[in-house]
Amino acid sequence: MDHSQAVQEHSVLFSSGRLGRYELPRRVLMAPMTRNRADQANAPTELMARYYAQRASAGLIITEATQVAARGMGYPGTPGIHTPRQVAGWRRVVKGVHGRGGHIFLQLWHAGRISHPSLLGGERPVAPSAIRPAGEVMTGAGAKPYAEPRALGKEEIRSIVGQFEGGARNALEAGFDGVEIHAANGYLIDQFLRDGSNRRDDCYGGALDNRARLLLEITSAVCTAAGADRVGVRLSPLSAFNDMYDGHPEATFSGASDRLNPFGLAYLHIVGQNDFTGRPESFDLGKLRDVFHGPLVVNGGYDRARGERAIASGAADFVSYGRLFLANPDLPERFRRDAPLNEPQPETFYGGDRRGYTDYPFLDEAESTAAVHA
Repeated sequence: MDHSQAVQEHSVLFSSGRLGRYELPRRVLMAPMTRNRADQANAPTELMARYYAQRASAGLIITEATQVAARGMGYPGTPGIHTPRQVAGWRRVVKGVHGRGGHIFLQLWHAGRISHPSLLGGERPVAPSAIRPAGEVMTGAGAKPYAEPRALGKEEIRSIVGQFEGGARNALEAGFDGVEIHAANGYLIDQFLRDGSNRRDDCYGGALDNRARLLLEITSAVCTAAGADRVGVRLSPLSAFNDMYDGHPEATFSGASDRLNPFGLAYLHIVGQNDFTGRPESFDLGKLRDVFHGPLVVNGGYDRARGERAIASGAADFVSYGRLFLANPDLPERFRRDAPLNEPQPETFYGGDRRGYTDYPFLDEAESTAAVHA
């Protein structure tokens, strides 16, 4: 038995695992990553189809954030799932992944206040409350300060719930195996959930039952459209990204996770980034393992060894990898062989062409090139 066979034989990352209605062949998942390469109609391109097909060896691919409505767009070049052209573009993506034996979920997204009028036809971004986030947002004309958002009315909120449901139905029409609700990273659902961005005094603000209402209404609608065993939810309890914070994150996210249990979701996806270490906002994210009763996916700074430990210890059922999968289309095979990894190229992360997108070498290519130059 060679070393690579030994690594695989003893690797829990390469054991099969149940995620909703699917038995996945391995526990190495591809995390959602914004890449800003959709066309002018916010539809996926042939280049995007190639990018995802290259990474079909993931146990599951979760796509980049995909807006459920034009007014949910947060950045230039992000794809949507609300027009026939977008559905057709995603259908090509799914066909490529399925053709290589992979599974793929679409991530449903509304950016909320993390946008700019120049991306929204001159209209102000929307949010739970009219609180402008600190910092700047990338637009088609470069970085610009965030605009003060407009607080949503109740009827508008109900309309957004319908947009998520419509996005789920369109995703299934495109052939996706399921969907993930993006409730993380400071976007609209997260804005409602955390008290730092939600100052409402109606049934969507104040107590946690109210702040979690949008998350639960969207989850209910999406489960109705897709079936709960094809739906995941992503949360980021301790991420300060997009000027986010919460006064009592353990209560907020333990409570939200517990309230998701009755749906029987395919999984809960936790971003483990902790931007508040040593401050009152921090808590042990491992506590969510005891709160949520379904499969748990963890993300954030994992390498092969740390992923192994998370699964072997029972802290997680699956591990999602972001930048490592971005730079290594054959990441599971590299993990299996305990092989060297390509280094990501940050300057090509957002927008552009095939460079830093579909031109990262596969392991056998890299070995062949090294042999030629030896």
